[in-house]
Amino acid sequence: MKIVVVGGTGLIGSKVVSGLKALGHEAIAASPNTGVNTITGEGLAEVLAGADAVIDVANSPSFEADAALDFFRTSGTNLLAAEKAAGVAHHVALSVVGTDRLQSSGYFRAKLAQEELIKASSVPWTILRSTQFFPFVAGIIQSGSVGDEIHLSSALVQPVAAEDVVDALIQLVLAAPLNDTVEIAGPEAIRMDAFAQHYLSAQEDRRKIVAEPGGLYFGSPIDDRSLTPGPGARLGATTLSDWLRSAITAD
Repeated sequence: MKIVVVGGTGLIGSKVVSGLKALGHEAIAASPNTGVNTITGEGLAEVLAGADAVIDVANSPSFEADAALDFFRTSGTNLLAAEKAAGVAHHVALSVVGTDRLQSSGYFRAKLAQEELIKASSVPWTILRSTQFFPFVAGIIQSGSVGDEIHLSSALVQPVAAEDVVDALIQLVLAAPLNDTVEIAGPEAIRMDAFAQHYLSAQEDRRKIVAEPGGLYFGSPIDDRSLTPGPGARLGATTLSDWLRSAITAD
């Protein structure tokens, strides 16, 4: 198969490209770095010629509400129109668990707009909603830093390894379109404050975590259902302990 990976030079996209190539498929990384720009439309028709499927893992360069919405609407509209013209048979997109529930977040509203464009298109589709990747804990900690303390919500999260998400994307794109949304999460749910504490302890970082039951997540109120998957979600194989061991070794 010829599979175009939009955002194919990023963290997830590059791993998807490598994984598809290892299976013998023609996988093409499409990004501004490779001459393909979904915002301007540059290079889209050329890269999609003869493509069987597209995986879209591109992300907005800004998490600000209006900028993210403009990115996902413009990119999605241009990409789906080009796919329709090229006869692409399957559009796979990476989204976020909780997108429909956390609409107080401008970024999540932008992701929902992207999903709605996909569903309204005539191109057969599959959406994979993922929980937060393990390394995102560093950003969570930074967002809650107040002096020498870190104030974080005690709501449940279920972080996942990037490699498990990559495997799921590859499996989905090689299968028939579902015209449906599926979820993937890590194998374990954990309180956000405890997640951060495990990470800090592994790093021998002695800053104090302050758990706040009503704490915000990047400005949005959350509860135990906001960022965790529903029944039937795919579960990755990598545990938090597995990831911490590999992350600390890499450091």
